[in-house]
Amino acid sequence: MLTTTDTVTLTGPLAPAVLRRAAGPLTVTVDEAARARLDRGRRLFRALRDGDDGTGERPIYGATTGFGALVGYPGRADEADQCDNTLAHLGAGQGPDLPHGIVRAALLVRTRSLAQGLSGVSAEVVERLAAMFATTFSPAVPRYGSVGASGDLVPLAYAAQALRGRGHAYADGRRMPAAEALAATGLRPLALDGRDALALVNGTSVTTAALALAHDTVRTAHRALTALTCLLADLLGCDPGFLDADLLRAYGHPGAVDTGTRMRHRLAGTTPSGTRPLQEPYSIRCSPQLLGAAEDALRHIDAVIAADLAGVSDNPLFFPGVGDPVHPDPAEGRAVHGGNFFGQPAAFAADLLASVTAQLGNLAERQLDLLVDPARNGGLPPMLATEPGAQHGLQGVQLATTAFVAEIRRCATPAAMQSLPTNLHNQDIVPFGTQGALRAHDLAELLGLLCGSLALGLRQAVHVGARRPTAPRCAALLDALSAAIDPVDPDRPLDEDVRTAARLLATHAMP
Repeated sequence: MLTTTDTVTLTGPLAPAVLRRAAGPLTVTVDEAARARLDRGRRLFRALRDGDDGTGERPIYGATTGFGALVGYPGRADEADQCDNTLAHLGAGQGPDLPHGIVRAALLVRTRSLAQGLSGVSAEVVERLAAMFATTFSPAVPRYGSVGASGDLVPLAYAAQALRGRGHAYADGRRMPAAEALAATGLRPLALDGRDALALVNGTSVTTAALALAHDTVRTAHRALTALTCLLADLLGCDPGFLDADLLRAYGHPGAVDTGTRMRHRLAGTTPSGTRPLQEPYSIRCSPQLLGAAEDALRHIDAVIAADLAGVSDNPLFFPGVGDPVHPDPAEGRAVHGGNFFGQPAAFAADLLASVTAQLGNLAERQLDLLVDPARNGGLPPMLATEPGAQHGLQGVQLATTAFVAEIRRCATPAAMQSLPTNLHNQDIVPFGTQGALRAHDLAELLGLLCGSLALGLRQAVHVGARRPTAPRCAALLDALSAAIDPVDPDRPLDEDVRTAARLLATHAMP
Protein backbone atom coordinates (compact mmCIF):
# COMPACT_ATOMS: atom_id res chain seq x y z
CA MET A 1 0.00 0.00 0.00
CA LEU A 2 1.16 3.53 -0.70
CA THR A 3 2.35 5.54 2.24
CA THR A 4 2.71 9.27 2.72
CA THR A 5 6.35 9.37 1.62
CA ASP A 6 7.85 11.94 -0.75
CA THR A 7 7.24 9.72 -3.77
CA VAL A 8 3.99 8.08 -4.83
CA THR A 9 3.99 5.08 -7.14
CA LEU A 10 0.99 3.83 -9.06
CA THR A 11 1.18 0.12 -8.27
CA GLY A 12 -1.20 -0.91 -5.51
CA PRO A 13 -4.03 1.06 -3.91
CA LEU A 14 -3.66 4.69 -2.92
CA ALA A 15 -3.52 5.51 0.76
CA PRO A 16 -6.23 8.07 1.61
CA ALA A 17 -3.67 10.28 3.38
CA VAL A 18 -1.80 10.93 0.13
CA LEU A 19 -4.84 12.61 -1.44
CA ARG A 20 -4.54 15.67 0.80
CA ARG A 21 -0.87 15.98 -0.11
CA ALA A 22 -1.82 16.09 -3.78
CA ALA A 23 -3.00 19.69 -3.29
CA GLY A 24 0.64 20.74 -3.54
CA PRO A 25 3.54 19.52 -5.66
CA LEU A 26 4.01 15.79 -5.30
CA THR A 27 6.34 13.30 -6.98
CA VAL A 28 4.33 10.58 -8.74
CA THR A 29 6.23 7.89 -10.59
CA VAL A 30 5.16 5.30 -13.15
CA ASP A 31 7.19 2.22 -12.26
CA GLU A 32 8.10 -0.59 -14.62
CA ALA A 33 5.24 -2.79 -13.44
CA ALA A 34 2.70 -0.06 -14.22
CA ARG A 35 4.28 0.66 -17.59
CA ALA A 36 4.13 -3.02 -18.50
CA ARG A 37 0.46 -3.20 -17.56
CA LEU A 38 -0.29 -0.08 -19.60
CA ASP A 39 1.55 -1.31 -22.69
CA ARG A 40 -0.22 -4.67 -22.53
CA GLY A 41 -3.63 -3.06 -22.08
CA ARG A 42 -3.02 -0.63 -24.92
CA ARG A 43 -2.00 -3.41 -27.31
CA LEU A 44 -5.04 -5.45 -26.35
CA PHE A 45 -7.38 -2.49 -26.88
CA ARG A 46 -5.98 -1.85 -30.34
CA ALA A 47 -6.04 -5.52 -31.26
CA LEU A 48 -9.65 -5.90 -30.16
CA ARG A 49 -10.74 -2.68 -31.84
CA ASP A 50 -9.00 -3.46 -35.11
CA GLY A 51 -10.01 -7.13 -35.17
CA ASP A 52 -6.47 -8.48 -35.45
CA ASP A 53 -7.84 -12.01 -35.09
CA GLY A 54 -9.34 -11.77 -38.55
CA THR A 55 -12.92 -11.08 -37.47
CA GLY A 56 -12.85 -7.46 -38.60
CA GLU A 57 -13.22 -4.27 -36.55
CA ARG A 58 -15.17 -4.77 -33.33
CA PRO A 59 -17.39 -2.14 -31.77
CA ILE A 60 -15.69 -0.63 -28.72
CA TYR A 61 -17.73 1.92 -26.82
CA GLY A 62 -16.32 5.41 -27.18
CA ALA A 63 -13.59 4.31 -29.57
CA THR A 64 -15.73 3.36 -32.58
CA THR A 65 -19.12 4.59 -31.39
CA GLY A 66 -20.90 7.67 -30.16
CA PHE A 67 -21.39 8.27 -26.47
CA GLY A 68 -24.14 7.64 -23.97
CA ALA A 69 -27.54 7.41 -25.59
CA LEU A 70 -25.87 7.81 -28.99
CA VAL A 71 -23.87 4.59 -28.67
CA GLY A 72 -25.79 3.12 -31.61
CA TYR A 73 -24.26 5.66 -33.99
CA PRO A 74 -20.70 5.50 -35.32
CA GLY A 75 -18.11 7.83 -33.86
CA ARG A 76 -15.59 9.86 -35.84
CA ALA A 77 -13.07 7.93 -37.88
CA ASP A 78 -10.10 10.13 -36.97
CA GLU A 79 -8.76 9.44 -33.46
CA ALA A 80 -8.04 13.09 -32.65
CA ASP A 81 -11.54 14.02 -33.84
CA GLN A 82 -12.98 11.27 -31.66
CA CYS A 83 -11.25 12.85 -28.66
CA ASP A 84 -12.88 16.19 -29.49
CA ASN A 85 -16.17 14.34 -29.94
CA THR A 86 -15.80 12.94 -26.44
CA LEU A 87 -14.91 16.12 -24.60
CA ALA A 88 -16.54 19.03 -26.39
CA HIS A 89 -20.16 18.16 -25.62
CA LEU A 90 -19.36 17.68 -21.92
CA GLY A 91 -18.30 21.32 -21.51
CA ALA A 92 -21.63 22.18 -19.90
CA GLY A 93 -20.67 22.64 -16.24
CA GLN A 94 -21.63 25.69 -14.21
CA GLY A 95 -20.89 27.31 -10.90
CA PRO A 96 -17.75 28.19 -8.98
CA ASP A 97 -14.53 26.28 -9.48
CA LEU A 98 -13.94 23.31 -7.22
CA PRO A 99 -11.13 23.66 -4.66
CA HIS A 100 -7.72 22.81 -6.06
CA GLY A 101 -7.28 20.11 -3.43
CA ILE A 102 -10.32 18.20 -4.68
CA VAL A 103 -9.38 18.57 -8.36
CA ARG A 104 -5.80 17.40 -7.96
CA ALA A 105 -6.82 14.58 -5.62
CA ALA A 106 -9.39 13.48 -8.20
CA LEU A 107 -6.76 13.44 -10.93
CA LEU A 108 -4.46 11.36 -8.71
CA VAL A 109 -7.28 8.85 -8.20
CA ARG A 110 -7.91 8.85 -11.94
CA THR A 111 -4.23 8.40 -12.75
CA ARG A 112 -3.90 5.45 -10.40
CA SER A 113 -7.02 3.81 -11.86
CA LEU A 114 -5.74 4.17 -15.42
CA ALA A 115 -2.31 2.87 -14.41
CA GLN A 116 -3.77 -0.55 -13.63
CA GLY A 117 -3.71 -1.26 -17.37
CA LEU A 118 -7.35 -2.32 -17.73
CA SER A 119 -8.57 0.87 -19.44
CA GLY A 120 -6.64 0.66 -22.70
CA VAL A 121 -4.96 4.07 -22.35
CA SER A 122 -1.44 4.78 -23.51
CA ALA A 123 1.45 4.80 -21.06
CA GLU A 124 2.31 8.31 -22.25
CA VAL A 125 -1.02 9.65 -20.98
CA VAL A 126 -0.41 8.24 -17.51
CA GLU A 127 3.21 9.43 -17.48
CA ARG A 128 2.15 12.95 -18.46
CA LEU A 129 -0.53 12.96 -15.78
CA ALA A 130 2.03 11.84 -13.23
CA ALA A 131 4.35 14.67 -14.30
CA MET A 132 1.63 17.24 -13.65
CA PHE A 133 1.69 16.51 -9.91
CA ALA A 134 5.25 17.82 -9.59
CA THR A 135 3.92 21.27 -10.58
CA THR A 136 1.30 23.69 -9.26
CA PHE A 137 -0.93 23.18 -12.31
CA SER A 138 -4.59 22.61 -11.43
CA PRO A 139 -7.49 22.57 -13.92
CA ALA A 140 -10.38 24.95 -13.38
CA VAL A 141 -13.37 22.65 -12.89
CA PRO A 142 -16.92 23.95 -12.29
CA ARG A 143 -18.78 22.45 -9.35
CA TYR A 144 -22.11 21.58 -10.96
CA GLY A 145 -22.85 19.13 -13.77
CA SER A 146 -22.20 15.58 -12.59
CA VAL A 147 -24.81 12.99 -11.63
CA GLY A 148 -22.18 10.54 -10.38
CA ALA A 149 -22.96 7.91 -13.01
CA SER A 150 -21.00 7.01 -16.13
CA GLY A 151 -18.27 8.61 -14.08
CA ASP A 152 -17.92 12.28 -13.16
CA LEU A 153 -18.19 13.09 -16.86
CA VAL A 154 -18.60 16.86 -16.88
CA PRO A 155 -16.03 17.83 -14.21
CA LEU A 156 -13.44 15.37 -15.50
CA ALA A 157 -13.99 16.65 -19.05
CA TYR A 158 -12.98 20.13 -17.88
CA ALA A 159 -9.88 18.65 -16.30
CA ALA A 160 -9.01 16.78 -19.50
CA GLN A 161 -9.54 19.86 -21.64
CA ALA A 162 -7.30 21.94 -19.37
CA LEU A 163 -4.56 19.31 -19.69
CA ARG A 164 -4.93 19.70 -23.47
CA GLY A 165 -4.48 23.48 -23.11
CA ARG A 166 -8.14 24.36 -23.48
CA GLY A 167 -10.39 26.18 -21.03
CA HIS A 168 -8.84 27.53 -17.86
CA ALA A 169 -6.49 26.35 -15.14
CA TYR A 170 -4.46 27.57 -12.19
CA ALA A 171 -0.70 27.94 -11.89
CA ASP A 172 0.73 28.99 -8.54
CA GLY A 173 -2.83 29.72 -7.43
CA ARG A 174 -3.59 32.16 -10.27
CA ARG A 175 -6.43 31.49 -12.72
CA MET A 176 -5.55 31.89 -16.38
CA PRO A 177 -6.12 30.27 -19.80
CA ALA A 178 -5.07 26.64 -19.56
CA ALA A 179 -2.45 26.96 -22.31
CA GLU A 180 -0.73 29.71 -20.32
CA ALA A 181 -0.90 27.68 -17.12
CA LEU A 182 0.71 24.71 -18.86
CA ALA A 183 3.50 26.89 -20.20
CA ALA A 184 4.02 28.56 -16.82
CA THR A 185 4.47 25.18 -15.13
CA GLY A 186 6.66 23.65 -17.84
CA LEU A 187 4.04 21.22 -19.12
CA ARG A 188 3.06 20.44 -22.71
CA PRO A 189 -0.54 20.07 -23.88
CA LEU A 190 -1.70 16.48 -23.65
CA ALA A 191 -2.55 14.71 -26.91
CA LEU A 192 -5.40 12.21 -26.62
CA ASP A 193 -7.29 9.84 -28.85
CA GLY A 194 -10.91 8.87 -28.29
CA ARG A 195 -10.11 5.97 -25.96
CA ASP A 196 -7.76 8.09 -23.83
CA ALA A 197 -10.31 10.88 -23.61
CA LEU A 198 -13.15 8.60 -22.57
CA ALA A 199 -10.97 6.86 -19.99
CA LEU A 200 -10.08 10.22 -18.45
CA VAL A 201 -13.71 11.21 -17.95
CA ASN A 202 -15.15 7.81 -16.99
CA GLY A 203 -14.93 6.87 -13.35
CA THR A 204 -16.01 8.35 -10.05
CA SER A 205 -12.71 10.04 -9.25
CA VAL A 206 -14.14 13.43 -8.22
CA THR A 207 -16.68 11.70 -5.99
CA THR A 208 -14.06 9.45 -4.41
CA ALA A 209 -11.59 12.28 -3.85
CA ALA A 210 -14.14 14.64 -2.30
CA LEU A 211 -15.48 11.86 -0.07
CA ALA A 212 -12.00 10.84 1.09
CA LEU A 213 -11.02 14.44 1.90
CA ALA A 214 -14.30 15.06 3.72
CA HIS A 215 -13.92 11.83 5.66
CA ASP A 216 -10.42 12.83 6.73
CA THR A 217 -11.72 16.18 8.03
CA VAL A 218 -14.60 14.55 9.92
CA ARG A 219 -12.22 11.97 11.41
CA THR A 220 -10.06 14.82 12.69
CA ALA A 221 -13.12 16.57 14.15
CA HIS A 222 -14.27 13.32 15.75
CA ARG A 223 -10.93 12.94 17.54
CA ALA A 224 -11.01 16.59 18.57
CA LEU A 225 -14.57 16.39 19.87
CA THR A 226 -13.72 13.28 21.87
CA ALA A 227 -10.87 15.19 23.54
CA LEU A 228 -12.99 18.31 24.06
CA THR A 229 -15.75 16.27 25.69
CA CYS A 230 -13.20 14.95 28.19
CA LEU A 231 -11.93 18.47 28.84
CA LEU A 232 -15.52 19.67 29.42
CA ALA A 233 -16.18 16.84 31.88
CA ASP A 234 -12.96 17.63 33.75
CA LEU A 235 -13.58 21.39 33.93
CA LEU A 236 -17.07 20.79 35.32
CA GLY A 237 -15.85 18.15 37.76
CA CYS A 238 -18.00 15.34 36.34
CA ASP A 239 -17.76 11.80 37.67
CA PRO A 240 -16.26 9.66 34.84
CA GLY A 241 -18.51 6.71 35.69
CA PHE A 242 -20.40 7.18 32.42
CA LEU A 243 -17.24 5.78 30.78
CA ASP A 244 -17.16 2.59 32.84
CA ALA A 245 -15.65 -0.25 30.81
CA ASP A 246 -18.18 -2.86 31.95
CA LEU A 247 -21.03 -0.48 31.17
CA LEU A 248 -19.83 0.06 27.59
CA ARG A 249 -19.04 -3.62 26.99
CA ALA A 250 -22.62 -4.37 27.99
CA TYR A 251 -23.75 -1.85 25.35
CA GLY A 252 -22.25 -4.21 22.76
CA HIS A 253 -21.05 -1.78 20.09
CA PRO A 254 -17.32 -1.85 19.30
CA GLY A 255 -17.10 1.85 18.49
CA ALA A 256 -18.47 2.78 21.91
CA VAL A 257 -16.09 0.35 23.66
CA ASP A 258 -13.09 1.79 21.83
CA THR A 259 -14.21 5.39 22.29
CA GLY A 260 -14.72 4.79 26.00
CA THR A 261 -11.20 3.40 26.26
CA ARG A 262 -9.75 6.51 24.62
CA MET A 263 -11.79 8.81 26.85
CA ARG A 264 -10.79 6.99 30.02
CA HIS A 265 -7.16 7.30 28.91
CA ARG A 266 -7.54 11.05 28.40
CA LEU A 267 -9.36 11.51 31.73
CA ALA A 268 -6.90 9.38 33.69
CA GLY A 269 -6.12 11.19 36.95
CA THR A 270 -9.27 13.31 37.03
CA THR A 271 -10.84 14.09 40.40
CA PRO A 272 -14.64 14.55 40.48
CA SER A 273 -15.79 17.71 42.24
CA GLY A 274 -18.61 15.93 44.08
CA THR A 275 -20.96 18.83 43.31
CA ARG A 276 -22.41 17.60 40.03
CA PRO A 277 -25.81 15.85 39.75
CA LEU A 278 -25.99 12.06 39.90
CA GLN A 279 -26.59 11.92 36.14
CA GLU A 280 -25.10 14.40 33.70
CA PRO A 281 -27.01 15.75 30.66
CA TYR A 282 -26.95 13.47 27.65
CA SER A 283 -24.37 15.64 25.87
CA ILE A 284 -21.89 14.36 28.47
CA ARG A 285 -23.37 11.13 29.78
CA CYS A 286 -24.22 9.65 26.37
CA SER A 287 -21.12 10.98 24.61
CA PRO A 288 -19.33 7.59 24.39
CA GLN A 289 -22.42 6.05 22.83
CA LEU A 290 -22.80 8.91 20.32
CA LEU A 291 -19.10 9.20 19.52
CA GLY A 292 -18.85 5.42 19.40
CA ALA A 293 -21.67 5.13 16.88
CA ALA A 294 -19.90 7.77 14.79
CA GLU A 295 -16.72 5.69 15.02
CA ASP A 296 -18.54 2.61 13.74
CA ALA A 297 -19.99 4.60 10.84
CA LEU A 298 -16.62 6.16 9.98
CA ARG A 299 -15.06 2.70 9.87
CA HIS A 300 -17.65 1.64 7.30
CA ILE A 301 -16.84 4.72 5.24
CA ASP A 302 -13.13 3.86 5.61
CA ALA A 303 -13.85 0.56 3.88
CA VAL A 304 -15.82 2.15 1.03
CA ILE A 305 -13.06 4.66 0.34
CA ALA A 306 -10.40 1.94 0.48
CA ALA A 307 -12.34 -0.13 -2.05
CA ASP A 308 -12.76 2.86 -4.37
CA LEU A 309 -9.06 3.71 -4.15
CA ALA A 310 -8.11 0.10 -4.93
CA GLY A 311 -10.62 -0.36 -7.75
CA VAL A 312 -10.93 0.57 -11.42
CA SER A 313 -14.03 2.60 -12.29
CA ASP A 314 -14.00 2.65 -16.06
CA ASN A 315 -15.98 1.44 -19.07
CA PRO A 316 -15.17 -0.61 -21.01
CA LEU A 317 -12.37 -2.63 -19.42
CA PHE A 318 -9.91 -4.80 -21.33
CA PHE A 319 -8.94 -8.17 -19.88
CA PRO A 320 -6.15 -10.22 -21.45
CA GLY A 321 -6.40 -13.95 -21.79
CA VAL A 322 -4.02 -16.50 -20.32
CA GLY A 323 -1.61 -16.38 -23.25
CA ASP A 324 1.45 -14.24 -23.89
CA PRO A 325 1.22 -11.20 -21.54
CA VAL A 326 3.55 -9.16 -23.76
CA HIS A 327 1.70 -9.81 -27.02
CA PRO A 328 -1.90 -10.57 -25.98
CA ASP A 329 -3.99 -12.62 -28.35
CA PRO A 330 -7.20 -10.71 -29.15
CA ALA A 331 -8.97 -14.01 -29.57
CA GLU A 332 -8.39 -14.65 -25.87
CA GLY A 333 -8.73 -11.07 -24.65
CA ARG A 334 -12.03 -9.46 -23.78
CA ALA A 335 -13.51 -5.97 -23.98
CA VAL A 336 -16.13 -5.95 -21.22
CA HIS A 337 -18.78 -3.24 -21.18
CA GLY A 338 -20.40 -2.60 -17.82
CA GLY A 339 -21.06 -0.10 -15.06
CA ASN A 340 -18.08 0.20 -12.72
CA PHE A 341 -18.46 3.96 -13.07
CA PHE A 342 -21.71 3.83 -11.06
CA GLY A 343 -20.76 5.52 -7.78
CA GLN A 344 -23.46 4.11 -5.54
CA PRO A 345 -21.13 2.90 -2.73
CA ALA A 346 -19.56 6.33 -2.41
CA ALA A 347 -22.99 7.97 -2.64
CA PHE A 348 -24.33 5.94 0.28
CA ALA A 349 -21.12 6.58 2.22
CA ALA A 350 -21.33 10.35 1.58
CA ASP A 351 -24.88 10.45 2.91
CA LEU A 352 -23.81 8.51 5.99
CA LEU A 353 -20.89 10.89 6.47
CA ALA A 354 -23.25 13.87 6.30
CA SER A 355 -25.46 12.25 8.96
CA VAL A 356 -22.45 11.62 11.21
CA THR A 357 -21.30 15.20 10.66
CA ALA A 358 -24.70 16.56 11.64
CA GLN A 359 -24.87 14.59 14.88
CA LEU A 360 -21.30 15.47 15.84
CA GLY A 361 -22.20 19.09 15.14
CA ASN A 362 -25.27 18.75 17.33
CA LEU A 363 -23.07 17.43 20.15
CA ALA A 364 -20.55 20.26 19.90
CA GLU A 365 -23.30 22.90 19.81
CA ARG A 366 -25.14 21.38 22.79
CA GLN A 367 -21.94 21.17 24.81
CA LEU A 368 -21.18 24.83 24.15
CA ASP A 369 -24.76 25.71 25.09
CA LEU A 370 -24.34 23.83 28.38
CA LEU A 371 -21.04 25.63 29.01
CA VAL A 372 -22.44 29.16 28.58
CA ASP A 373 -25.61 28.50 30.65
CA PRO A 374 -25.20 29.41 34.37
CA ALA A 375 -28.01 27.02 35.28
CA ARG A 376 -25.94 24.06 34.09
CA ASN A 377 -22.28 25.12 34.01
CA GLY A 378 -21.57 24.97 37.72
CA GLY A 379 -22.16 28.63 38.41
CA LEU A 380 -19.96 30.22 35.77
CA PRO A 381 -21.20 33.61 34.45
CA PRO A 382 -23.70 33.63 31.58
CA MET A 383 -22.06 33.49 28.16
CA LEU A 384 -18.75 33.16 30.03
CA ALA A 385 -18.56 36.95 30.10
CA THR A 386 -16.15 38.42 32.64
CA GLU A 387 -18.66 41.22 33.40
CA PRO A 388 -22.09 40.17 32.06
CA GLY A 389 -23.91 43.06 30.46
CA ALA A 390 -20.85 45.24 30.12
CA GLN A 391 -19.30 42.36 28.20
CA HIS A 392 -20.87 39.53 26.22
CA GLY A 393 -18.22 36.82 26.15
CA LEU A 394 -19.19 33.94 23.85
CA GLN A 395 -22.65 35.26 22.95
CA GLY A 396 -21.81 35.97 19.31
CA VAL A 397 -19.95 32.68 18.94
CA GLN A 398 -22.91 30.75 20.29
CA LEU A 399 -25.22 32.46 17.82
CA ALA A 400 -22.88 31.49 15.00
CA THR A 401 -22.74 27.85 16.12
CA THR A 402 -26.53 27.73 15.97
CA ALA A 403 -26.32 28.94 12.37
CA PHE A 404 -23.62 26.35 11.54
CA VAL A 405 -25.72 23.50 12.92
CA ALA A 406 -28.81 24.72 11.07
CA GLU A 407 -26.84 24.84 7.81
CA ILE A 408 -25.47 21.33 8.32
CA ARG A 409 -28.93 19.95 9.05
CA ARG A 410 -30.43 21.71 6.03
CA CYS A 411 -27.79 20.28 3.72
CA ALA A 412 -27.68 16.76 5.17
CA THR A 413 -30.68 15.52 3.17
CA PRO A 414 -29.65 12.23 1.52
CA ALA A 415 -28.55 12.51 -2.10
CA ALA A 416 -28.03 8.85 -2.94
CA MET A 417 -31.69 8.07 -3.56
CA GLN A 418 -32.62 11.29 -5.37
CA SER A 419 -32.29 9.63 -8.77
CA LEU A 420 -33.49 11.39 -11.93
CA PRO A 421 -33.40 9.75 -15.38
CA THR A 422 -31.28 11.50 -18.01
CA ASN A 423 -29.46 10.91 -21.30
CA LEU A 424 -32.56 9.65 -23.17
CA HIS A 425 -33.08 7.14 -20.33
CA ASN A 426 -29.71 5.54 -21.03
CA GLN A 427 -28.84 6.78 -17.54
CA ASP A 428 -32.27 5.92 -16.20
CA ILE A 429 -31.08 5.64 -12.60
CA VAL A 430 -28.17 7.60 -11.12
CA PRO A 431 -26.61 7.76 -7.62
CA PHE A 432 -25.79 11.50 -7.31
CA GLY A 433 -22.65 10.55 -5.42
CA THR A 434 -20.80 13.64 -6.61
CA GLN A 435 -23.36 15.94 -5.01
CA GLY A 436 -23.28 13.90 -1.82
CA ALA A 437 -19.50 13.89 -1.61
CA LEU A 438 -19.07 17.61 -2.35
CA ARG A 439 -21.82 18.40 0.15
CA ALA A 440 -20.07 16.23 2.76
CA HIS A 441 -16.86 18.16 2.09
CA ASP A 442 -18.61 21.47 2.78
CA LEU A 443 -20.24 20.20 5.97
CA ALA A 444 -16.97 18.79 7.28
CA GLU A 445 -15.48 22.29 7.20
CA LEU A 446 -18.40 23.62 9.26
CA LEU A 447 -17.92 20.82 11.78
CA GLY A 448 -14.33 21.92 12.24
CA LEU A 449 -15.55 25.43 13.07
CA LEU A 450 -18.04 24.02 15.57
CA CYS A 451 -15.21 22.20 17.33
CA GLY A 452 -13.15 25.39 17.29
CA SER A 453 -16.06 27.28 18.85
CA LEU A 454 -16.39 24.72 21.66
CA ALA A 455 -12.64 24.81 22.26
CA LEU A 456 -12.75 28.60 22.54
CA GLY A 457 -15.55 28.27 25.11
CA LEU A 458 -13.55 25.78 27.19
CA ARG A 459 -10.53 28.05 27.15
CA GLN A 460 -12.70 30.99 28.26
CA ALA A 461 -14.43 28.93 30.98
CA VAL A 462 -11.20 28.58 32.95
CA HIS A 463 -10.59 32.33 32.64
CA VAL A 464 -13.96 33.12 34.24
CA GLY A 465 -13.76 30.67 37.12
CA ALA A 466 -13.86 27.02 36.04
CA ARG A 467 -11.33 24.83 37.77
CA ARG A 468 -8.08 23.86 36.09
CA PRO A 469 -8.28 20.32 34.66
CA THR A 470 -7.17 17.62 37.06
CA ALA A 471 -6.36 15.04 34.35
CA PRO A 472 -2.87 15.71 32.94
CA ARG A 473 -3.87 15.07 29.32
CA CYS A 474 -6.84 17.42 29.61
CA ALA A 475 -4.59 20.04 31.19
CA ALA A 476 -2.15 19.71 28.28
CA LEU A 477 -4.93 20.39 25.77
CA LEU A 478 -6.09 23.42 27.75
CA ASP A 479 -2.54 24.76 27.93
CA ALA A 480 -2.21 24.43 24.14
CA LEU A 481 -5.45 26.36 23.66
CA SER A 482 -4.44 29.01 26.20
CA ALA A 483 -1.08 29.50 24.49
CA ALA A 484 -2.76 30.08 21.14
CA ILE A 485 -5.80 32.15 22.22
CA ASP A 486 -6.03 35.08 24.63
CA PRO A 487 -8.94 35.29 27.09
CA VAL A 488 -12.00 37.18 25.87
CA ASP A 489 -11.51 40.17 28.17
CA PRO A 490 -12.66 42.66 27.00
CA ASP A 491 -14.97 41.71 24.12
CA ARG A 492 -13.44 41.45 20.64
CA PRO A 493 -14.32 39.85 17.32
CA LEU A 494 -13.80 36.10 17.73
CA ASP A 495 -14.01 34.79 14.17
CA GLU A 496 -10.24 34.40 13.82
CA ASP A 497 -9.99 32.87 17.31
CA VAL A 498 -12.47 30.17 16.30
CA ARG A 499 -10.42 29.43 13.18
CA THR A 500 -7.22 29.38 15.25
CA ALA A 501 -8.75 26.89 17.67
CA ALA A 502 -9.99 24.74 14.78
CA ARG A 503 -6.51 24.66 13.22
CA LEU A 504 -4.93 23.78 16.57
CA LEU A 505 -7.35 20.89 17.05
CA ALA A 506 -6.53 19.60 13.57
CA THR A 507 -2.81 19.43 14.39
CA HIS A 508 -2.73 18.76 18.16
CA ALA A 509 -2.01 15.15 19.10
CA MET A 510 -5.31 13.44 19.95
CA PRO A 511 -4.49 9.87 21.03
